[in-house]
Amino acid sequence: MSYQQHFSTGSGSRPARRNFEFGRTYVVRPKGKHQATIVWLHGLGDNGSSWSQQLENLPLPNIKWICPTAPTRPVAMLGGFTCTAWFDVGEISEDSPDDWEGLDASAAHVANLLSTEPADVKVAVGGFSMGAATALYSATCAALGQYSNGNAYPINLRAVVGLSGWLPGSRSLRSKVEGSHEAARRAASLPLFLCHGTSDDVVPYSYGEKSAHCLNTAGFRHLTFKSYEGLGHYTVPGEMDEARNWLTARLGLEGSRY
Repeated sequence: MSYQQHFSTGSGSRPARRNFEFGRTYVVRPKGKHQATIVWLHGLGDNGSSWSQQLENLPLPNIKWICPTAPTRPVAMLGGFTCTAWFDVGEISEDSPDDWEGLDASAAHVANLLSTEPADVKVAVGGFSMGAATALYSATCAALGQYSNGNAYPINLRAVVGLSGWLPGSRSLRSKVEGSHEAARRAASLPLFLCHGTSDDVVPYSYGEKSAHCLNTAGFRHLTFKSYEGLGHYTVPGEMDEARNWLTARLGLEGSRY
């Protein structure tokens, strides 16, 4: 089932509106008592199906996983080639301009997916590569209480996981958080778990490390950054086990071992 969002850019020189049509969403139901729901975001060119299959085998029976599929769009770093992407990106570096409109649309899509969860269920977001970047952008929206376009961010995120990703908007984050007591309070209370391989040839390890440092100095105090020696741009069972243990502790899950 596709899901459409329309966003105004608020910029006079760019088109006033772009349409984002999201692809199919895959859901992994909890095998035990439903205590938490996590939206998990795939990487560039992937879809929600591949991650839903992997997450289904993760021994976290109290979690409902929602795995959406990004819109298909032209991507600048691929020379305009179209593929699934949560936002447009020219290059993966801190000097690359941020596609705020695309980021806002994807973060709002995540929030929409979480908005109908029961009040007693804790909600979180995670992802891999570009999906991790979108998850970290959602974390900053949750702290600031709004998207970059000024619209209110409606979800109380309880945890954020980013594997082999980076932080969009890193240059201005600290000043934005420090400019609001409420934003600083929310940032200090939101746990983040970031992992990155030292041999990542797609998203450089140094960029992942800088992103973690930026989040920490901006006031995200409950941040764990794990480096994996020799790991490239992919995940390994040990990394997923650490993420599982972290989620179990941070979300207070019961019966997480079979």
